[in-house]
This record gives sequence, C-alpha cells and structure tokens, in this order.
Amino acid sequence: MPNYQAQNPPYATFPGDVALPFNSESPAAGQSSQEFALPDYSGRADQGRTVRWQTIFGTAPTSVNISLQAANDDVDSHYQNIDSSTATTGEARTVTGVRAKFLRAKVNSISGGSGVTVQLLA
Repeated sequence: MPNYQAQNPPYATFPGDVALPFNSESPAAGQSSQEFALPDYSGRADQGRTVRWQTIFGTAPTSVNISLQAANDDVDSHYQNIDSSTATTGEARTVTGVRAKFLRAKVNSISGGSGVTVQLLA
C-alpha cells in the first residue's frame, strides 16, 4: 500500500475482511499507511467495533513502535493512536470499542529489520 493519502474513495473493509496497511514493506520512521474506511452497516452495536491487528516482520528489527490509528474523518492530522506494538518478534493485538470511520497504521520508529507487514481485521 502507498503512504497515507486522502484517496477518494478510500479502500473499505467490511466485517471479516483482511486489510494490509503495510505488506512486506520497508517503511521509515514517521511513515503512515494508506487509510481504510470502516463503513457503517445496519445492526452495528453502539459500543463500536472490535479490531484485531497483527505485526509481522520478515527479519526482526532491533526496536520498533507501530501504532494503530483511527479517525472519524479522513484528515491526516485527525488520526489518533488507539493501540501500539513494540514487539520486535511481531504480535497479534485486539482493540475493543472502536468508534471510528477510518483506520491506518503508522511506524513511529524502527531500527533494522525488513519486510514489515501489518494486517487489520475489522
């Protein structure tokens, strides 16, 4: 996926879809992924969604900080961190109660390693 851009319309993920903000890439520190829309659908509970996300590395970095970010409107400065991972071996994480319309991943810092993959299941 390309760096963050206000693509109109953005890629959308529906329940059960897997999105790849980074797919075996080499993002630099401070780089954000493409955004993914979370469409509203009938019957969604008011408590929000459960979002599962996973970090995977082809070669483990010596240090890393990757954030899952969310926003209600697709404006770069409106994205806020809702979870983060610092596991250099990769990990699967779950965030509950997500009440946002857009998600993306952001590499806050990374040292070494290669083949960064971030998967979203929203």
